[in-house]
Amino acid sequence: MNLRYMRYELLRLTRNRAFFFFTLVFPLMLFLIFGGTQANQTIQFGPTKIKFVLYYMVGMAGYGALMAALSGGARIASERQVGWNRQLRLTPLGSFGYMFAKAVTAYLMAMLSIAIMLLAGTAFGARLHGADRWSLMIGLILVGVLPFIALGIALGQLLPGDSMGPVLGGAGALLAFLGGIWFPLKSGSLLEHIGEFVPSYWISQASRVGIGGDAWTLRGWLVVAVWSLVCVLLAGWSYRRDIAR
Repeated sequence: MNLRYMRYELLRLTRNRAFFFFTLVFPLMLFLIFGGTQANQTIQFGPTKIKFVLYYMVGMAGYGALMAALSGGARIASERQVGWNRQLRLTPLGSFGYMFAKAVTAYLMAMLSIAIMLLAGTAFGARLHGADRWSLMIGLILVGVLPFIALGIALGQLLPGDSMGPVLGGAGALLAFLGGIWFPLKSGSLLEHIGEFVPSYWISQASRVGIGGDAWTLRGWLVVAVWSLVCVLLAGWSYRRDIAR
């Protein structure tokens, strides 16, 4: 039943054009507007200069993965609105299978978003050197999106479908800003100190591993772990709350 439901979820994703646009196309548009138009310019990164398109490509890979993970819950709100989730509870599909399928599909969308961004960057001349750097960057991003998947599921359980678009857009923009995903935070600034306590900051740091940045510190792992735990608990509570209604 779980595998069958997961296949159904993936099929629904491919048919949801609006979801595809805001999850996959919007980050790509940002990359084409800001990174693609300045492909030949360089930017100072640590002791060396790198192509701006490369810098922006890895940043948008992290942002696209974040939004894909967070948006996974938007469809839950729609399902609640039409009563689809109540019908599912009459089937052998358990609550764990339901949540697991949502998390897996969100992860697949995050991976697809990263792949699209890397392909787009390559088309504009961006090159990542070292398979180990590629692997570490993608691996850390996928770990970093875990709290956003759980947060998206929780919001889908708590909010009506009409509110999900504005809330997800606003939350994604705020977290991307605090995390320095769109533009680098000034080193040692108050904003950077605040950003270190949100997981989007560590997604940003994970992206820069691909261009020579450092891997996560212990603080990074702790921040992502604590946020993941809190968001998973929130998702579980919101699911039980919805069942009890």
